[in-house]
Amino acid sequence: MTLICAADPEQELAGGMIFAGAAGRAQSDERRKNAFFFFTGLQEKSQEVRLFMLGFNKKTQDASPQENAGGENKVLHFIRTHKKRCIAAVVAVAVLAVVVIPRRSRSASADMAYVQEALGRRDIVNVYDGSGTINAADSYTVKSLVTGTVLTADFELGDTIQKGDVLYVIDSSDVEGDLESAQLSVSQAQRSYDDAADARNVRTKISGEVSSFAVAAGDAVQAGQTVATVRDTSVMLLAVDFPAAEAQSFAVGQAAQVMPDTTFEVLNGTIRSVSGADPSGDASLMTCTVTIAVPNTGSLTTAQAAVAQVNGVSSLNSAHFAYQREETVVAAASGTVSELCVREGSTVRQDDVLLRITGKDLDKQAQNAADNLRSAELRMSSAERNISHYTIDAPISGTIVDKKVKAGDKLSANDAAMQNLCTIYDMSYLELKLNVDELKIRSLKVGQEVEITADAVPGETYKGTISSILVAGTTANGSTSYPVTVRIDEMGDLLPGMNASAKITTASVKDVLALPNAALVRGSYVLVTKDSPSAANAEASMTAPEGYVYVKVTTGISDDDYIEVKSGLQEGDTIAYDTSTVSATDFYSNMMVSAEGGDE
Repeated sequence: MTLICAADPEQELAGGMIFAGAAGRAQSDERRKNAFFFFTGLQEKSQEVRLFMLGFNKKTQDASPQENAGGENKVLHFIRTHKKRCIAAVVAVAVLAVVVIPRRSRSASADMAYVQEALGRRDIVNVYDGSGTINAADSYTVKSLVTGTVLTADFELGDTIQKGDVLYVIDSSDVEGDLESAQLSVSQAQRSYDDAADARNVRTKISGEVSSFAVAAGDAVQAGQTVATVRDTSVMLLAVDFPAAEAQSFAVGQAAQVMPDTTFEVLNGTIRSVSGADPSGDASLMTCTVTIAVPNTGSLTTAQAAVAQVNGVSSLNSAHFAYQREETVVAAASGTVSELCVREGSTVRQDDVLLRITGKDLDKQAQNAADNLRSAELRMSSAERNISHYTIDAPISGTIVDKKVKAGDKLSANDAAMQNLCTIYDMSYLELKLNVDELKIRSLKVGQEVEITADAVPGETYKGTISSILVAGTTANGSTSYPVTVRIDEMGDLLPGMNASAKITTASVKDVLALPNAALVRGSYVLVTKDSPSAANAEASMTAPEGYVYVKVTTGISDDDYIEVKSGLQEGDTIAYDTSTVSATDFYSNMMVSAEGGDE
Protein backbone atom coordinates (compact mmCIF):
# COMPACT_ATOMS: atom_id res chain seq x y z
CA MET A 1 0.00 0.00 0.00
CA THR A 2 1.33 3.43 -0.99
CA LEU A 3 0.14 6.67 0.70
CA ILE A 4 -0.26 9.63 -1.69
CA CYS A 5 -1.16 12.96 -0.12
CA ALA A 6 -3.58 15.13 -2.07
CA ALA A 7 -2.98 18.82 -2.75
CA ASP A 8 -6.06 19.84 -0.76
CA PRO A 9 -5.74 19.00 2.96
CA GLU A 10 -9.52 18.76 3.46
CA GLN A 11 -9.85 16.30 0.62
CA GLU A 12 -6.86 14.47 2.00
CA LEU A 13 -8.58 14.12 5.35
CA ALA A 14 -11.89 13.13 3.74
CA GLY A 15 -10.48 10.78 1.17
CA GLY A 16 -7.84 9.25 3.32
CA MET A 17 -5.45 7.01 1.47
CA ILE A 18 -5.12 6.38 -2.29
CA PHE A 19 -4.19 2.81 -2.96
CA ALA A 20 -1.38 1.87 -5.37
CA GLY A 21 -2.32 -1.61 -6.55
CA ALA A 22 0.42 -4.08 -5.84
CA ALA A 23 -0.79 -6.50 -8.48
CA GLY A 24 -3.51 -4.54 -10.22
CA ARG A 25 -6.02 -7.30 -9.63
CA ALA A 26 -9.24 -7.76 -7.68
CA GLN A 27 -7.30 -7.34 -4.39
CA SER A 28 -8.10 -3.59 -4.45
CA ASP A 29 -11.39 -4.29 -2.68
CA GLU A 30 -9.57 -6.13 0.05
CA ARG A 31 -7.11 -3.31 0.36
CA ARG A 32 -9.91 -0.79 0.67
CA LYS A 33 -11.37 -2.92 3.44
CA ASN A 34 -7.99 -3.07 5.21
CA ALA A 35 -7.67 0.69 4.90
CA PHE A 36 -11.08 1.16 6.45
CA PHE A 37 -10.14 -0.96 9.45
CA PHE A 38 -6.77 0.76 9.62
CA PHE A 39 -8.29 4.22 9.89
CA THR A 40 -10.89 2.95 12.31
CA GLY A 41 -8.00 1.70 14.41
CA LEU A 42 -6.29 5.07 14.13
CA GLN A 43 -9.41 6.80 15.30
CA GLU A 44 -9.67 4.45 18.24
CA LYS A 45 -6.00 4.94 19.08
CA SER A 46 -6.32 8.73 18.84
CA GLN A 47 -9.23 8.51 21.26
CA GLU A 48 -7.06 6.43 23.56
CA VAL A 49 -4.34 9.06 23.31
CA ARG A 50 -6.77 11.83 24.24
CA LEU A 51 -8.15 9.87 27.16
CA PHE A 52 -4.71 8.87 28.26
CA MET A 53 -3.43 12.44 28.19
CA LEU A 54 -6.52 13.77 29.96
CA GLY A 55 -6.04 11.21 32.67
CA PHE A 56 -2.39 12.02 33.01
CA ASN A 57 -3.05 15.82 33.22
CA LYS A 58 -5.79 15.28 35.75
CA LYS A 59 -3.49 13.30 37.95
CA THR A 60 -0.82 15.98 37.80
CA GLN A 61 -3.34 18.75 38.43
CA ASP A 62 -4.79 16.98 41.44
CA ALA A 63 -1.41 16.37 42.97
CA SER A 64 -0.16 18.41 45.97
CA PRO A 65 2.59 21.01 45.56
CA GLN A 66 5.01 18.57 47.10
CA GLU A 67 4.04 15.95 44.66
CA ASN A 68 4.27 18.43 41.80
CA ALA A 69 7.73 19.36 42.90
CA GLY A 70 8.83 15.93 41.90
CA GLY A 71 6.72 15.98 38.77
CA GLU A 72 9.51 15.00 36.47
CA ASN A 73 10.24 11.85 38.47
CA LYS A 74 6.52 11.00 38.54
CA VAL A 75 6.31 11.34 34.73
CA LEU A 76 9.14 8.92 34.32
CA HIS A 77 7.55 6.57 36.79
CA PHE A 78 4.22 6.79 34.96
CA ILE A 79 5.85 6.00 31.64
CA ARG A 80 7.70 3.01 33.09
CA THR A 81 4.55 1.58 34.65
CA HIS A 82 2.43 2.16 31.48
CA LYS A 83 5.04 1.28 28.91
CA LYS A 84 2.76 -0.39 26.37
CA ARG A 85 0.16 2.37 26.45
CA CYS A 86 2.79 5.04 26.07
CA ILE A 87 4.35 3.36 23.07
CA ALA A 88 0.96 2.76 21.46
CA ALA A 89 0.07 6.39 21.99
CA VAL A 90 3.28 7.57 20.40
CA VAL A 91 2.71 5.23 17.44
CA ALA A 92 -0.83 6.47 16.89
CA VAL A 93 0.24 10.11 17.03
CA ALA A 94 3.04 9.45 14.59
CA VAL A 95 0.82 7.66 12.10
CA LEU A 96 -1.87 10.31 12.33
CA ALA A 97 0.76 12.91 11.66
CA VAL A 98 1.85 11.08 8.51
CA VAL A 99 -1.71 10.65 7.23
CA VAL A 100 -3.43 13.83 8.34
CA ILE A 101 -0.81 16.54 7.96
CA PRO A 102 -1.47 18.22 4.60
CA ARG A 103 0.99 17.47 1.89
CA ARG A 104 1.53 21.16 1.32
CA SER A 105 2.90 21.40 4.84
CA ARG A 106 5.77 19.19 3.79
CA SER A 107 8.62 20.23 1.58
CA ALA A 108 7.74 22.09 -1.54
CA SER A 109 9.60 19.41 -3.48
CA ALA A 110 7.29 16.58 -2.31
CA ASP A 111 6.41 15.68 -5.88
CA MET A 112 9.95 14.39 -6.22
CA ALA A 113 8.67 11.29 -4.35
CA TYR A 114 6.93 10.22 -7.52
CA VAL A 115 8.81 7.99 -9.90
CA GLN A 116 8.15 8.94 -13.49
CA GLU A 117 8.40 6.33 -16.21
CA ALA A 118 7.63 6.31 -19.90
CA LEU A 119 4.95 3.78 -20.74
CA GLY A 120 6.55 0.99 -22.77
CA ARG A 121 5.96 -2.41 -24.27
CA ARG A 122 7.02 -5.79 -22.97
CA ASP A 123 6.08 -9.47 -22.79
CA ILE A 124 3.95 -10.58 -19.85
CA VAL A 125 3.66 -14.17 -18.67
CA ASN A 126 1.29 -15.20 -15.89
CA VAL A 127 2.54 -18.32 -14.10
CA TYR A 128 0.92 -20.49 -11.42
CA ASP A 129 3.39 -21.95 -8.93
CA GLY A 130 2.50 -24.97 -6.85
CA SER A 131 4.01 -28.00 -5.18
CA GLY A 132 3.02 -31.54 -4.35
CA THR A 133 4.13 -35.15 -4.06
CA ILE A 134 4.90 -37.44 -6.98
CA ASN A 135 2.93 -40.69 -7.08
CA ALA A 136 2.92 -43.77 -9.28
CA ALA A 137 0.22 -43.92 -11.96
CA ASP A 138 -1.45 -46.62 -9.87
CA SER A 139 -0.57 -48.66 -6.81
CA TYR A 140 -2.05 -51.72 -5.17
CA THR A 141 -1.39 -53.47 -1.91
CA VAL A 142 -2.18 -57.17 -2.37
CA LYS A 143 -4.20 -58.75 0.45
CA SER A 144 -5.38 -62.27 1.30
CA LEU A 145 -8.95 -63.19 2.19
CA VAL A 146 -8.10 -66.72 3.33
CA THR A 147 -5.74 -68.42 5.73
CA GLY A 148 -3.34 -71.26 5.07
CA THR A 149 0.18 -72.08 3.99
CA VAL A 150 1.64 -70.18 1.04
CA LEU A 151 2.61 -72.82 -1.53
CA THR A 152 4.12 -70.57 -4.22
CA ALA A 153 5.23 -66.95 -4.51
CA ASP A 154 7.22 -66.99 -7.75
CA PHE A 155 8.29 -63.35 -7.99
CA GLU A 156 10.85 -61.05 -6.42
CA LEU A 157 11.32 -57.37 -5.59
CA GLY A 158 11.76 -55.30 -8.72
CA ASP A 159 10.08 -57.83 -11.00
CA THR A 160 7.78 -56.50 -13.69
CA ILE A 161 4.45 -58.31 -13.74
CA GLN A 162 1.32 -58.20 -15.87
CA LYS A 163 -2.27 -57.98 -14.72
CA GLY A 164 -3.59 -61.51 -14.14
CA ASP A 165 -0.19 -63.08 -13.39
CA VAL A 166 -0.33 -65.55 -10.50
CA LEU A 167 1.39 -64.05 -7.45
CA TYR A 168 0.49 -66.47 -4.65
CA VAL A 169 -1.00 -69.96 -4.36
CA ILE A 170 -2.31 -70.89 -0.89
CA ASP A 171 -3.06 -74.44 0.23
CA SER A 172 -6.78 -75.05 -0.42
CA SER A 173 -7.00 -78.74 0.49
CA ASP A 174 -9.31 -77.99 3.41
CA VAL A 175 -11.99 -76.48 1.16
CA GLU A 176 -11.70 -78.56 -2.02
CA GLY A 177 -14.11 -81.15 -0.58
CA ASP A 178 -16.70 -78.38 -0.09
CA LEU A 179 -16.54 -77.57 -3.79
CA GLU A 180 -16.90 -81.20 -4.87
CA SER A 181 -19.89 -81.67 -2.58
CA ALA A 182 -21.51 -78.51 -3.95
CA GLN A 183 -20.97 -79.64 -7.55
CA LEU A 184 -22.57 -83.01 -6.81
CA SER A 185 -25.57 -81.32 -5.23
CA VAL A 186 -26.06 -79.21 -8.34
CA SER A 187 -25.99 -82.28 -10.58
CA GLN A 188 -28.59 -84.05 -8.49
CA ALA A 189 -30.80 -80.99 -8.25
CA GLN A 190 -30.58 -80.46 -12.00
CA ARG A 191 -31.80 -83.98 -12.71
CA SER A 192 -34.66 -83.60 -10.27
CA TYR A 193 -35.66 -80.34 -11.85
CA ASP A 194 -35.50 -81.78 -15.35
CA ASP A 195 -37.72 -84.67 -14.30
CA ALA A 196 -40.21 -82.40 -12.54
CA ALA A 197 -40.36 -79.96 -15.42
CA ASP A 198 -40.65 -82.75 -17.95
CA ALA A 199 -43.45 -84.43 -16.06
CA ARG A 200 -45.77 -81.94 -17.76
CA ASN A 201 -44.60 -83.11 -21.18
CA VAL A 202 -45.75 -86.38 -22.70
CA ARG A 203 -43.04 -87.55 -25.11
CA THR A 204 -42.72 -90.37 -27.64
CA LYS A 205 -39.99 -92.95 -27.23
CA ILE A 206 -39.81 -93.79 -30.94
CA SER A 207 -39.71 -92.01 -34.26
CA GLY A 208 -42.70 -92.53 -36.49
CA GLU A 209 -46.18 -91.36 -37.29
CA VAL A 210 -48.79 -90.26 -34.75
CA SER A 211 -51.53 -92.59 -35.77
CA SER A 212 -54.05 -91.37 -33.18
CA PHE A 213 -54.71 -89.33 -30.02
CA ALA A 214 -56.88 -90.82 -27.30
CA VAL A 215 -57.47 -87.46 -25.59
CA ALA A 216 -58.16 -83.85 -26.53
CA ALA A 217 -57.18 -80.49 -25.03
CA GLY A 218 -59.02 -79.91 -21.75
CA ASP A 219 -59.47 -83.61 -20.95
CA ALA A 220 -58.59 -84.87 -17.51
CA VAL A 221 -56.13 -87.76 -17.48
CA GLN A 222 -54.72 -90.12 -14.91
CA ALA A 223 -51.21 -91.39 -14.56
CA GLY A 224 -50.74 -94.47 -16.79
CA GLN A 225 -53.65 -93.59 -19.08
CA THR A 226 -53.15 -94.08 -22.86
CA VAL A 227 -53.08 -90.73 -24.60
CA ALA A 228 -51.66 -91.52 -28.10
CA THR A 229 -50.28 -94.16 -30.46
CA VAL A 230 -47.11 -93.76 -32.50
CA ARG A 231 -46.08 -96.16 -35.26
CA ASP A 232 -42.89 -96.45 -37.24
CA THR A 233 -44.24 -96.95 -40.78
CA SER A 234 -40.98 -96.36 -42.61
CA VAL A 235 -40.29 -100.11 -42.70
CA MET A 236 -42.85 -102.91 -42.70
CA LEU A 237 -42.09 -106.42 -41.43
CA LEU A 238 -43.27 -109.67 -43.03
CA ALA A 239 -42.89 -112.90 -41.02
CA VAL A 240 -43.41 -116.04 -43.20
CA ASP A 241 -42.42 -119.75 -42.91
CA PHE A 242 -39.84 -121.57 -45.06
CA PRO A 243 -38.81 -125.24 -45.15
CA ALA A 244 -36.15 -125.64 -42.52
CA ALA A 245 -33.90 -127.54 -44.90
CA GLU A 246 -33.61 -124.49 -47.16
CA ALA A 247 -33.91 -121.84 -44.46
CA GLN A 248 -30.84 -123.13 -42.65
CA SER A 249 -28.77 -121.56 -45.42
CA PHE A 250 -30.43 -118.11 -45.06
CA ALA A 251 -28.51 -115.31 -43.38
CA VAL A 252 -29.47 -112.02 -41.73
CA GLY A 253 -29.08 -109.19 -44.25
CA GLN A 254 -29.67 -111.48 -47.21
CA ALA A 255 -31.90 -110.17 -49.99
CA ALA A 256 -35.46 -111.35 -50.33
CA GLN A 257 -38.33 -110.64 -52.68
CA VAL A 258 -41.81 -109.86 -51.39
CA MET A 259 -45.01 -110.08 -53.49
CA PRO A 260 -48.16 -108.45 -52.00
CA ASP A 261 -51.39 -110.33 -52.63
CA THR A 262 -53.23 -107.37 -54.04
CA THR A 263 -50.62 -106.36 -56.57
CA PHE A 264 -48.32 -108.02 -59.03
CA GLU A 265 -45.30 -105.98 -58.06
CA VAL A 266 -42.19 -107.45 -56.49
CA LEU A 267 -40.72 -105.54 -53.51
CA ASN A 268 -37.15 -105.91 -52.39
CA GLY A 269 -36.54 -106.72 -48.78
CA THR A 270 -33.86 -107.88 -46.40
CA ILE A 271 -33.86 -110.78 -43.99
CA ARG A 272 -34.06 -109.39 -40.48
CA SER A 273 -34.08 -112.72 -38.60
CA VAL A 274 -34.40 -116.53 -39.02
CA SER A 275 -35.89 -118.56 -36.17
CA GLY A 276 -37.74 -121.81 -35.30
CA ALA A 277 -35.50 -124.52 -36.83
CA ASP A 278 -33.93 -127.28 -34.74
CA PRO A 279 -30.77 -128.48 -36.48
CA SER A 280 -30.82 -131.82 -34.60
CA GLY A 281 -34.30 -132.79 -35.87
CA ASP A 282 -35.56 -133.98 -39.18
CA ALA A 283 -35.19 -130.91 -41.36
CA SER A 284 -37.59 -132.24 -43.94
CA LEU A 285 -40.45 -132.11 -41.46
CA MET A 286 -39.61 -128.76 -39.92
CA THR A 287 -40.09 -125.04 -40.83
CA CYS A 288 -38.35 -121.81 -39.98
CA THR A 289 -39.91 -118.37 -39.54
CA VAL A 290 -38.07 -115.77 -41.58
CA THR A 291 -38.75 -112.07 -40.86
CA ILE A 292 -38.19 -109.78 -43.82
CA ALA A 293 -37.96 -105.96 -43.61
CA VAL A 294 -39.50 -104.10 -46.54
CA PRO A 295 -39.03 -100.32 -47.03
CA ASN A 296 -42.43 -98.62 -47.08
CA THR A 297 -43.01 -96.01 -49.74
CA GLY A 298 -46.35 -95.24 -48.19
CA SER A 299 -48.55 -97.85 -49.82
CA LEU A 300 -48.05 -100.74 -47.41
CA THR A 301 -50.41 -101.24 -44.49
CA THR A 302 -51.06 -103.93 -41.94
CA ALA A 303 -54.20 -104.86 -43.86
CA GLN A 304 -52.14 -106.20 -46.72
CA ALA A 305 -50.71 -109.76 -46.94
CA ALA A 306 -47.77 -111.04 -49.00
CA VAL A 307 -45.56 -114.03 -49.78
CA ALA A 308 -41.76 -114.06 -50.03
CA GLN A 309 -38.98 -115.77 -51.90
CA VAL A 310 -35.32 -116.23 -50.94
CA ASN A 311 -32.78 -117.76 -53.33
CA GLY A 312 -35.63 -119.05 -55.46
CA VAL A 313 -37.25 -120.76 -52.48
CA SER A 314 -40.80 -119.63 -51.89
CA SER A 315 -42.42 -119.23 -48.48
CA LEU A 316 -44.84 -121.89 -47.37
CA ASN A 317 -47.55 -119.31 -46.57
CA SER A 318 -48.51 -115.67 -46.79
CA ALA A 319 -48.77 -113.26 -43.89
CA HIS A 320 -49.92 -109.68 -43.12
CA PHE A 321 -47.44 -106.87 -42.85
CA ALA A 322 -46.63 -105.60 -39.35
CA TYR A 323 -45.20 -102.26 -38.19
CA GLN A 324 -41.50 -102.20 -37.44
CA ARG A 325 -42.18 -100.39 -34.14
CA GLU A 326 -45.33 -99.25 -32.41
CA GLU A 327 -45.71 -97.36 -29.10
CA THR A 328 -48.73 -96.87 -26.96
CA VAL A 329 -48.00 -93.53 -25.21
CA VAL A 330 -49.26 -93.13 -21.62
CA ALA A 331 -49.42 -90.14 -19.21
CA ALA A 332 -46.76 -90.11 -16.51
CA ALA A 333 -48.82 -87.94 -14.14
CA SER A 334 -52.41 -86.95 -13.48
CA GLY A 335 -53.73 -83.60 -14.60
CA THR A 336 -55.46 -81.79 -17.44
CA VAL A 337 -54.41 -81.83 -21.08
CA SER A 338 -53.44 -78.22 -21.76
CA GLU A 339 -52.13 -78.61 -25.30
CA LEU A 340 -51.73 -81.09 -28.15
CA CYS A 341 -48.34 -80.26 -29.62
CA VAL A 342 -48.67 -82.22 -32.93
CA ARG A 343 -51.44 -83.32 -35.27
CA GLU A 344 -52.62 -86.85 -35.93
CA GLY A 345 -50.75 -88.33 -38.87
CA SER A 346 -47.74 -86.10 -38.41
CA THR A 347 -44.26 -87.56 -38.31
CA VAL A 348 -42.37 -87.20 -35.04
CA ARG A 349 -38.92 -88.06 -33.78
CA GLN A 350 -37.89 -89.82 -30.63
CA ASP A 351 -38.41 -87.62 -27.50
CA ASP A 352 -40.66 -85.15 -29.29
CA VAL A 353 -43.42 -83.71 -27.07
CA LEU A 354 -46.84 -84.94 -28.11
CA LEU A 355 -48.92 -83.09 -25.52
CA ARG A 356 -48.70 -81.22 -22.21
CA ILE A 357 -50.44 -81.79 -18.93
CA THR A 358 -50.95 -79.21 -16.18
CA GLY A 359 -52.00 -79.58 -12.58
CA LYS A 360 -51.42 -78.17 -9.11
CA ASP A 361 -49.32 -81.11 -8.07
CA LEU A 362 -47.17 -80.82 -11.19
CA ASP A 363 -46.68 -77.07 -10.71
CA LYS A 364 -45.74 -77.50 -7.06
CA GLN A 365 -43.35 -80.29 -7.87
CA ALA A 366 -41.67 -78.23 -10.59
CA GLN A 367 -41.36 -75.13 -8.34
CA ASN A 368 -39.83 -77.12 -5.48
CA ALA A 369 -37.35 -78.68 -7.85
CA ALA A 370 -36.45 -75.24 -9.26
CA ASP A 371 -35.89 -73.84 -5.75
CA ASN A 372 -33.67 -76.77 -4.81
CA LEU A 373 -31.63 -76.32 -7.98
CA ARG A 374 -31.14 -72.59 -7.36
CA SER A 375 -30.05 -73.24 -3.78
CA ALA A 376 -27.53 -75.84 -4.92
CA GLU A 377 -26.18 -73.45 -7.56
CA LEU A 378 -25.68 -70.71 -4.98
CA ARG A 379 -23.78 -73.08 -2.68
CA MET A 380 -21.57 -74.14 -5.56
CA SER A 381 -20.96 -70.53 -6.60
CA SER A 382 -19.95 -69.66 -3.05
CA ALA A 383 -17.61 -72.64 -2.89
CA GLU A 384 -16.04 -71.70 -6.25
CA ARG A 385 -15.58 -68.10 -5.14
CA ASN A 386 -14.06 -69.22 -1.86
CA ILE A 387 -11.58 -71.56 -3.49
CA SER A 388 -10.63 -68.89 -6.04
CA HIS A 389 -9.29 -66.78 -3.16
CA TYR A 390 -6.54 -69.35 -2.66
CA THR A 391 -4.98 -68.26 -5.94
CA ILE A 392 -4.06 -64.56 -5.91
CA ASP A 393 -3.54 -62.84 -9.26
CA ALA A 394 -1.94 -59.47 -9.94
CA PRO A 395 -4.72 -56.84 -9.99
CA ILE A 396 -2.64 -54.41 -12.07
CA SER A 397 0.43 -54.43 -14.26
CA GLY A 398 3.51 -52.88 -12.73
CA THR A 399 6.63 -53.37 -10.63
CA ILE A 400 6.92 -55.20 -7.31
CA VAL A 401 8.15 -52.59 -4.82
CA ASP A 402 7.51 -54.54 -1.62
CA LYS A 403 7.22 -58.25 -0.78
CA LYS A 404 6.42 -59.24 2.78
CA VAL A 405 5.20 -62.85 2.34
CA LYS A 406 7.08 -65.70 0.66
CA ALA A 407 6.49 -69.38 -0.07
CA GLY A 408 6.23 -71.45 3.11
CA ASP A 409 4.80 -68.65 5.23
CA LYS A 410 1.56 -69.36 7.05
CA LEU A 411 -1.32 -66.91 7.03
CA SER A 412 -3.56 -66.98 10.07
CA ALA A 413 -6.62 -65.03 11.12
CA ASN A 414 -5.96 -61.42 12.21
CA ASP A 415 -2.42 -61.72 10.86
CA ALA A 416 -1.06 -58.37 9.64
CA ALA A 417 0.65 -60.19 6.78
CA MET A 418 -2.78 -61.03 5.31
CA GLN A 419 -3.34 -57.30 4.74
CA ASN A 420 -0.02 -56.69 3.01
CA LEU A 421 1.36 -59.57 0.99
CA CYS A 422 3.12 -57.32 -1.49
CA THR A 423 2.83 -53.90 -3.14
CA ILE A 424 2.71 -53.13 -6.86
CA TYR A 425 3.43 -49.77 -8.52
CA ASP A 426 2.31 -48.99 -12.02
CA MET A 427 5.31 -47.03 -13.26
CA SER A 428 4.11 -46.58 -16.84
CA TYR A 429 3.84 -42.89 -15.93
CA LEU A 430 3.91 -40.71 -12.81
CA GLU A 431 1.43 -38.25 -11.33
CA LEU A 432 1.90 -35.02 -9.41
CA LYS A 433 -0.96 -34.05 -7.12
CA LEU A 434 -1.59 -30.32 -6.60
CA ASN A 435 -4.12 -28.51 -4.41
CA VAL A 436 -5.02 -25.29 -6.20
CA ASP A 437 -6.67 -22.33 -4.50
CA GLU A 438 -10.16 -21.35 -5.62
CA LEU A 439 -8.87 -18.00 -6.94
CA LYS A 440 -6.48 -19.79 -9.31
CA ILE A 441 -8.43 -22.89 -10.35
CA ARG A 442 -10.31 -21.16 -13.20
CA SER A 443 -7.03 -20.33 -14.91
CA LEU A 444 -6.09 -24.02 -15.22
CA LYS A 445 -7.36 -26.35 -17.93
CA VAL A 446 -6.98 -30.04 -18.70
CA GLY A 447 -4.22 -30.46 -21.27
CA GLN A 448 -2.09 -27.51 -20.11
CA GLU A 449 1.65 -28.15 -20.07
CA VAL A 450 3.43 -28.11 -16.72
CA GLU A 451 7.09 -27.49 -15.94
CA ILE A 452 8.24 -29.72 -13.07
CA THR A 453 11.37 -29.60 -10.91
CA ALA A 454 12.38 -31.63 -7.86
CA ASP A 455 15.03 -30.89 -5.23
CA ALA A 456 15.99 -34.56 -5.30
CA VAL A 457 16.96 -34.22 -8.98
CA PRO A 458 18.78 -30.87 -9.14
CA GLY A 459 19.32 -29.22 -12.48
CA GLU A 460 16.62 -31.22 -14.26
CA THR A 461 13.31 -29.97 -15.61
CA TYR A 462 10.50 -32.31 -16.63
CA LYS A 463 7.39 -31.82 -18.69
CA GLY A 464 3.92 -32.80 -17.58
CA THR A 465 0.32 -32.30 -18.61
CA ILE A 466 -2.76 -31.56 -16.50
CA SER A 467 -4.82 -34.76 -16.76
CA SER A 468 -7.69 -33.99 -14.39
CA ILE A 469 -9.24 -31.17 -12.36
CA LEU A 470 -11.75 -32.34 -9.78
CA VAL A 471 -14.72 -30.13 -8.92
CA ALA A 472 -15.00 -31.57 -5.41
CA GLY A 473 -12.93 -29.12 -3.39
CA THR A 474 -11.78 -29.08 0.22
CA THR A 475 -12.59 -26.07 2.41
CA ALA A 476 -10.42 -25.07 5.36
CA ASN A 477 -10.15 -21.75 7.19
CA GLY A 478 -12.56 -20.11 4.80
CA SER A 479 -10.63 -21.04 1.66
CA THR A 480 -11.33 -23.83 -0.82
CA SER A 481 -8.75 -25.77 -2.82
CA TYR A 482 -9.28 -28.23 -5.67
CA PRO A 483 -7.28 -31.37 -6.54
CA VAL A 484 -5.37 -31.13 -9.82
CA THR A 485 -3.48 -34.10 -11.28
CA VAL A 486 -0.47 -33.66 -13.55
CA ARG A 487 0.63 -36.60 -15.67
CA ILE A 488 4.37 -37.12 -16.26
CA ASP A 489 5.25 -39.52 -19.08
CA GLU A 490 8.97 -38.75 -19.37
CA MET A 491 9.89 -39.39 -15.76
CA GLY A 492 13.69 -39.63 -15.95
CA ASP A 493 15.08 -39.94 -12.41
CA LEU A 494 11.83 -38.97 -10.72
CA LEU A 495 10.48 -41.49 -8.23
CA PRO A 496 7.23 -41.86 -6.30
CA GLY A 497 7.31 -40.02 -2.99
CA MET A 498 9.53 -37.14 -4.19
CA ASN A 499 8.42 -33.59 -3.52
CA ALA A 500 8.20 -31.52 -6.67
CA SER A 501 7.37 -27.98 -7.77
CA ALA A 502 5.14 -27.14 -10.71
CA LYS A 503 4.98 -24.06 -12.90
CA ILE A 504 2.02 -23.61 -15.19
CA THR A 505 1.80 -20.77 -17.68
CA THR A 506 -1.83 -19.67 -17.42
CA ALA A 507 -1.67 -16.73 -19.82
CA SER A 508 0.89 -14.79 -21.84
CA VAL A 509 1.02 -11.83 -24.22
CA LYS A 510 3.86 -10.41 -26.28
CA ASP A 511 4.85 -6.81 -26.99
CA VAL A 512 1.97 -5.11 -25.18
CA LEU A 513 1.71 -1.82 -23.34
CA ALA A 514 2.55 -2.55 -19.72
CA LEU A 515 2.87 -0.53 -16.54
CA PRO A 516 4.27 -1.46 -13.13
CA ASN A 517 1.73 -3.01 -10.81
CA ALA A 518 2.56 -0.30 -8.27
CA ALA A 519 1.29 2.35 -10.67
CA LEU A 520 -2.28 1.05 -10.64
CA VAL A 521 -4.47 2.93 -8.14
CA ARG A 522 -7.80 1.62 -6.91
CA GLY A 523 -7.60 -1.14 -9.48
CA SER A 524 -8.27 0.99 -12.57
CA TYR A 525 -6.55 4.41 -12.32
CA VAL A 526 -3.08 5.55 -13.28
CA LEU A 527 -1.33 8.83 -12.47
CA VAL A 528 0.12 10.50 -15.58
CA THR A 529 1.82 13.81 -16.22
CA LYS A 530 -0.38 16.61 -17.56
CA ASP A 531 1.71 16.76 -20.75
CA SER A 532 1.02 13.09 -21.56
CA PRO A 533 -1.20 12.42 -24.62
CA SER A 534 -3.71 10.49 -22.52
CA ALA A 535 -4.02 13.34 -19.99
CA ALA A 536 -6.91 14.57 -22.09
CA ASN A 537 -8.92 11.66 -20.65
CA ALA A 538 -8.38 12.80 -17.07
CA GLU A 539 -10.82 11.47 -14.47
CA ALA A 540 -12.60 14.57 -13.13
CA SER A 541 -13.71 12.90 -9.88
CA MET A 542 -10.12 12.15 -8.86
CA THR A 543 -7.94 14.87 -7.32
CA ALA A 544 -4.33 14.42 -8.33
CA PRO A 545 -1.12 16.04 -7.08
CA GLU A 546 0.01 19.17 -8.86
CA GLY A 547 1.26 18.46 -12.37
CA TYR A 548 -0.58 15.16 -12.67
CA VAL A 549 -3.99 13.75 -13.55
CA TYR A 550 -5.64 10.39 -13.03
CA VAL A 551 -6.65 8.37 -16.09
CA LYS A 552 -8.96 5.34 -16.01
CA VAL A 553 -7.53 2.26 -17.74
CA THR A 554 -8.60 -1.23 -18.73
CA THR A 555 -6.07 -3.90 -17.82
CA GLY A 556 -5.34 -7.48 -18.88
CA ILE A 557 -3.06 -10.14 -17.53
CA SER A 558 -0.22 -9.44 -15.10
CA ASP A 559 2.89 -11.01 -13.70
CA ASP A 560 4.71 -10.24 -10.46
CA ASP A 561 5.84 -6.80 -11.65
CA TYR A 562 3.83 -5.57 -14.62
CA ILE A 563 0.26 -5.53 -15.86
CA GLU A 564 -1.08 -5.27 -19.41
CA VAL A 565 -2.81 -2.03 -20.45
CA LYS A 566 -5.61 -2.70 -22.91
CA SER A 567 -7.07 0.80 -23.12
CA GLY A 568 -6.89 4.25 -21.53
CA LEU A 569 -3.15 4.86 -22.12
CA GLN A 570 -0.89 5.02 -25.15
CA GLU A 571 2.75 5.10 -26.03
CA GLY A 572 4.21 8.49 -25.25
CA ASP A 573 2.44 8.74 -21.88
CA THR A 574 4.53 9.37 -18.79
CA ILE A 575 3.17 7.55 -15.77
CA ALA A 576 4.05 8.28 -12.15
CA TYR A 577 3.81 6.47 -8.90
CA ASP A 578 4.89 7.24 -5.36
CA THR A 579 7.46 4.87 -3.85
CA SER A 580 8.51 7.06 -0.92
CA THR A 581 5.61 6.47 1.45
CA VAL A 582 5.70 3.67 3.99
CA SER A 583 2.60 1.54 4.36
CA ALA A 584 0.69 2.83 7.32
CA THR A 585 -0.56 -0.62 8.17
CA ASP A 586 2.94 -2.08 8.17
CA PHE A 587 4.24 0.86 10.14
CA TYR A 588 1.58 0.56 12.80
CA SER A 589 1.91 -3.24 12.99
CA ASN A 590 5.69 -3.15 13.32
CA MET A 591 5.54 -0.54 16.02
CA MET A 592 2.97 -2.50 18.00
CA VAL A 593 5.07 -5.66 17.76
CA SER A 594 8.12 -3.77 18.99
CA ALA A 595 6.17 -2.30 21.85
CA GLU A 596 4.73 -5.61 22.99
CA GLY A 597 7.95 -7.45 22.57
CA GLY A 598 9.84 -4.99 24.74
CA ASP A 599 7.42 -4.92 27.60
CA GLU A 600 8.44 -6.52 30.84
